Amino acid sequence: MENAEIAKKMTEALAASGGLSKSVKFDFGDDGVVFATGQTATVEDSEADCTIKLSKDDFISLAEGNLDPMMAFMSGKLKVEGDMSVAMGLQSIFSSMA
Repeated sequence: MENAEIAKKMTEALAASGGLSKSVKFDFGDDGVVFATGQTATVEDSEADCTIKLSKDDFISLAEGNLDPMMAFMSGKLKVEGDMSVAMGLQSIFSSMA
């Protein structure tokens, strides 16, 4: 799945869930980023209130509901930098993406 497709699906999920009050960046390392704020997600690399670092494959597994976010965090597959409360509030967006 390309980052632009992830951003499109995330934009739809953000609209369905009411959006974000703060910004979040999903950093896939060499595979690029997806940045989300309000009801829009893009592939631009911008400063965010919260940065979540994980592989693109793990992100897709999270979005499909095949990877538990807490287990991913505890096992080190997912790292959170910045405002942890932003990361904690993403469950509704992931459930809308599945």
